Amino acid sequence: MLKAKNITVHYGKSVALNNVSLEVDEGSVVSIIGANGAGKSTILKVLSGLVPLTSGEIWFFDQQIDKQETIDIVKLGIVHVPEDRWLFPHLTVLVNLQLGATLQKDKIEIKKTLQKVYNRFPRLWERRNQKAGTLSGGEQQMLAIGRGLMAKPKLLLLDEPSIGLAPIIVEKLGDVIEDINKEGVSVLLVEQNVPLALRAASRGYALQIGRIVLEGNIEKIKSSDIIEKAYLGE
Repeated sequence: MLKAKNITVHYGKSVALNNVSLEVDEGSVVSIIGANGAGKSTILKVLSGLVPLTSGEIWFFDQQIDKQETIDIVKLGIVHVPEDRWLFPHLTVLVNLQLGATLQKDKIEIKKTLQKVYNRFPRLWERRNQKAGTLSGGEQQMLAIGRGLMAKPKLLLLDEPSIGLAPIIVEKLGDVIEDINKEGVSVLLVEQNVPLALRAASRGYALQIGRIVLEGNIEKIKSSDIIEKAYLGE
């Protein structure tokens, strides 16, 4: 479904990603694990067209996307839920969700998708007329994911969704990721929370200072001491 081939990214003279290759199979959940500053978020920004490549290629199904604009990447079905959520704090929950469907044209389908989001996150229905900036951290994360789902993604990019959330909310977040995947949406999850990343995914990558240091099925990842090193940034 998605292939990143030997991608390298610079921020000025600094190397953020160095010859990174990864794949996401259709229907799968893939996790990228690593410490702060390892380059995890940069991978997602590159995939969604927010950061340009220095070199390498990115393919989505049979189409090369690394030179496309973000809006065109979204139209293909790649939707990015960023680490800091990027909500519109002074707009209501409902309007934030509706903005996620900006590129959708079928009004009946938009209503159906909105109802699915409310069914998944009943708290958003309860808070639908409340301004997004007044929500709790957990509710804001629900809203960010819900807004992403309004775009009807084929591949959902989730950047550190557990940051700042209480453990009980993180546990529910794992359920949400699994449910989204069961409905046919592939997920690429960037996480420092290793238990969440390992629970949700079938395949994983460990990233360390811009390089992939380990990849494979989740059992291989679990059994490797590199995970601890990648998480601690050693």
